[in-house]
Amino acid sequence: MSRRRTQVHVSDLGGRTRRRLPAVRELAALLRFRRPVWSARRRRLERALTIEDLRVAARRRTPRAAFDYVDGAADDEISLARARQAFLDVTFHPGVLRDVAETDLSTTVLGSPAALPFAIAPTGFTRMMHTEGERAGARAAAAAGIPFALSTMGTTSIEDVAAAAPGGRHWFQLYVWKDRDRSMELVERAAAAGFDTLLVTVDVPVAGARLRDVRNGMTIPPTLTARTVVDALPRPSWWIDLLTTEPLAFASLGAWPGTIADLLDAMFDPTVTDEDLTWIKEQWPGKLVVKGIQTVDDARRVRDLGADAVLLSNHGGRQLDRAPVPFHLLPDVRAALGPDAEIHLDTGIMSGQDIVAGLAAGADFTLIGRAYLYGLMAGGEAGVARTIEILQGQIRRTLQLLGVRSIAELTPDHVTQLHRLGPLPRDRR
Repeated sequence: MSRRRTQVHVSDLGGRTRRRLPAVRELAALLRFRRPVWSARRRRLERALTIEDLRVAARRRTPRAAFDYVDGAADDEISLARARQAFLDVTFHPGVLRDVAETDLSTTVLGSPAALPFAIAPTGFTRMMHTEGERAGARAAAAAGIPFALSTMGTTSIEDVAAAAPGGRHWFQLYVWKDRDRSMELVERAAAAGFDTLLVTVDVPVAGARLRDVRNGMTIPPTLTARTVVDALPRPSWWIDLLTTEPLAFASLGAWPGTIADLLDAMFDPTVTDEDLTWIKEQWPGKLVVKGIQTVDDARRVRDLGADAVLLSNHGGRQLDRAPVPFHLLPDVRAALGPDAEIHLDTGIMSGQDIVAGLAAGADFTLIGRAYLYGLMAGGEAGVARTIEILQGQIRRTLQLLGVRSIAELTPDHVTQLHRLGPLPRDRR
């Protein structure tokens, strides 16, 4: 068909626009269909562009009790909401006319290299979220070149985590129990398995009021009630995985017939003091991090007691509601401890931009908990890898848009924390 015959005059536009029928070769160039992806998990993860996308996918696939354990916090969940809002209330200050074609996301944490400036935080009951559990987290972390932290309340043993990712860097998180001998048995096993860092958690003298868990009757293993059965009906794959794999139990504790809050109150010791931390440090051969620091004075004190790093954390909002926001506390702790102290940060981190903001504000390193578990629930090990991939891409892009080529170049000049809530003057309190 000739060009002259395919031209159509459009009179209602005053003759100024000419239209024609497209040639077949032009249509063929436009109609390019993507190769179909037969794996539902792969499709689900490829569609996830943010951690929130993974959260939505996780909620669809996971029973309410397990999802709420991850998603929830203590009491009215104000601590968690404030921590997340703190990262949203950030202004970045980009520099322009910089060569950012190449960026270096690596850093050094506790004297050893990490490919990315974050680790996977310790989380309890992880195989309840997905049967691959801690093994999936350890393998994905090892593949990405970042540390993986195993919780005392984990559902995979110390030795099995080490075997699942033999080339990985493993940390162990310790709750100090009333039974000190059992606590130290775990520490000795972690050292023997090659774990290089001990995270001593100090903000759980008693369990926080995690009301979602109480209302859901959360137990390990999960309790089958009329409500849980009804909730399971649209999520058969989760129950099939649970019932056809190794029984779900605490790797260090065994089964517990009561609620999670009952277990924590029965085990954890409200009498732990500085002397206990010193005693633990004397027996641990590796690096020691104190997790759960929420005041400047406590940061100074544990540093003076010999901690290799302090981890600013309010336990993801799961302990004391209305606790200090770690991100808000960070500049004051950095000023108090000086430039040579190692400071880590968690709570409320849901994006690579949050991680960059924390590093710029004074943190040396960060840890992710919920973000990792959303990926795990959405797709097992592949979902954890997708979490890491999303955060890595967001960190790289944020650095480039800031005009920064490496983590080491970030400074407080790159970020401003905007405060919605500020303390009243003391004379008005």
